[in-house]
Amino acid sequence: MHRRPLFAAAALPLVILAALCVSPRVPAVVDALPDRLKDDTFWRLVEDFSEPGGYFRSDNLISNEDAYQHVIPALNRRLAPGGVYIGVGPDQNFTYVVAVRPRMAFIVDIRRQNMLLHLMYKGLVELSTDRAALLSRLFSRKRPASVAPGWSARALFDAYQAEPPSAELFRDNLAAVTDRLVRGHGFPLSAEDLTTLEYVYRAFYVGGPDMRYSFPRSSAGRWFPSYAELMMETDTEGEQHSYLASERNYQTLRTYEIANLIVPVVGDFGGDKALTSLGRYLRARGATVTLLYTSNVEQYLFQTSAWRKFFSNVAELPVNDKSTVIRSFFNYGLRYGATANVSPPGRSAMLTDSIPSLLAAVRSGRVQRYYDVIERSH
Repeated sequence: MHRRPLFAAAALPLVILAALCVSPRVPAVVDALPDRLKDDTFWRLVEDFSEPGGYFRSDNLISNEDAYQHVIPALNRRLAPGGVYIGVGPDQNFTYVVAVRPRMAFIVDIRRQNMLLHLMYKGLVELSTDRAALLSRLFSRKRPASVAPGWSARALFDAYQAEPPSAELFRDNLAAVTDRLVRGHGFPLSAEDLTTLEYVYRAFYVGGPDMRYSFPRSSAGRWFPSYAELMMETDTEGEQHSYLASERNYQTLRTYEIANLIVPVVGDFGGDKALTSLGRYLRARGATVTLLYTSNVEQYLFQTSAWRKFFSNVAELPVNDKSTVIRSFFNYGLRYGATANVSPPGRSAMLTDSIPSLLAAVRSGRVQRYYDVIERSH
């Protein structure tokens, strides 16, 4: 472990240090989190917590983290159901939500397109009574007549790989999702939002089950896992946890979506509004953040001083001694502490950390660079 001199803490701006020192742990209960959100309340949270959209170099319509399920058994041992989940990025969040069963989930991502991606999924999941129906709508392919509820994820994807995409189904499904969001829920999506929604949905129509993180670029070849492969991934013991691994998992996800309990927010982890607004909302309701999934966002935040603001924002979230962060790390042949056994080089590892312990390390000056958080992870 790289050691830091005691005076390193002085490098933190005083306002950030003060925020970290008063990190709320066990707030007084004022109001409980709702069992479901009304449509207007859901949209008000989206709007009130969101920041102006920002830039990321990829559309990131699906994940590139092939090891994302490896941490789930440890999370289930550590965390009881309940609490609040905060994540980033596309649909890998659904698998974590299904696994840890929070009261509510918030997906905070710098791209407005990601918020619209989650609204697309919301519409599709609400319209689709089972996994086969979701895959039919997601990829605009006819539902195979032989599909049965107990089929494995592999059997489902094999069946849909054999079905060609349908332009007619694409048009009908896009209209149905748009109607569900705009007329059914009353979400005031702009013309630009609807154009982006069509762009995102068309990507799944074109890419199909073999779509990858690099879509629409094909230069990365098969280096990235496909959507189908991600849904068939397992933990280190070979057990599947994805939201499409079983009908039970899918129905759990569908329950969250129908109740409006997965709220997508446009926000920068190192920004001024999204996480702090979320922290105030949760503290006012006596809620606790039990799981924070950051993917590898910290890697980008540490390229500037934005990492300081990020940890200040995390300090505004109500947590307890079990609250955990999940971060991904891509092993490009380097060897840093917990990543020493990552194989093969270049693929992802999923690491966990205690949020209170992490904030204490930041306060003491032991976190100054990206690899400081990697080295302290498990």
